[in-house]
Amino acid sequence: MVAVVAGLVLGGMLAAASLAKLASPRSSRAAMASFGIDGRRPQAVAWTLVIMAELGLAGAVVAGSETAAWLAAALMAAFAATMVAAILRGNAGAPCACFGARSTVGWPGVARNLTLAAAFAGLTLLPSEKLSTDEWLGLGLAGALVICAALALAVLALAREIGMLRLRLGPEGALEIAEEGPALGSRTDLVERFEFEPEAQLALAVFTSRDCRVCRSLEPAVATLAREPILAAASFEESDEAEIWQRLAIPGSPFALALDRSGTVLAKGTFNNLAQLETVLAAAERRRAERRPVGAVGV
Repeated sequence: MVAVVAGLVLGGMLAAASLAKLASPRSSRAAMASFGIDGRRPQAVAWTLVIMAELGLAGAVVAGSETAAWLAAALMAAFAATMVAAILRGNAGAPCACFGARSTVGWPGVARNLTLAAAFAGLTLLPSEKLSTDEWLGLGLAGALVICAALALAVLALAREIGMLRLRLGPEGALEIAEEGPALGSRTDLVERFEFEPEAQLALAVFTSRDCRVCRSLEPAVATLAREPILAAASFEESDEAEIWQRLAIPGSPFALALDRSGTVLAKGTFNNLAQLETVLAAAERRRAERRPVGAVGV
């Protein structure tokens, strides 16, 4: 059973190396330049041959082929020698794509390849044996658990990458189109429909429709914003406020207008969630702050 398990592990490592290259084809092909292979076509040929060799030997090693084990040992030794040559040419630290896009040329990689070469060679010294049905079932269950764990780690890694990307990009803002709704900087008497508290600085007009599912889902969020003391908020439903919709050229729902106390349009836009609605308010607050110095000098 030891030989079978060792063959599965070593064959799986070869398969994982090839799959890592397939997962990032562009970077792993470009990494061939670290070993003196220049040009897109030669790099693509070398990349394809390496993957075919790794996958073919992986399947044969798992199947118990002694010849495949010796060939895999020779392949790992060749990889080690190639990496030593790359280091001597001054390419230490360059990408090698041995086990994914983050693998680099270096002495640890040489040691890894030599260790794998010895492991494949040692595989031929293990006594061959036949497994019972129960043992095969046990190995299959263990393999399935390992695959499930690997998939879970892959999902977590993907979620982390997506989270980091969203942090770099920042929240998506509301869709502010100049031709939709009243022009920025214009004044509207819609502000008369709001009841301002003494500390309120902005008015938020939210345009909704009865048939709009997004509007209904956002009602609690809008109600929460309406409780902010620095904000006066009101909703204008399409069928009940058709005249206002037409006069202000509201393109659809949900749509938001942010006004100052004088009725000047500071921001606007179509939104689909609370974060986008908050970007309308953020833009209005920024523009209101930019307008204050202008008013202070009487311009």
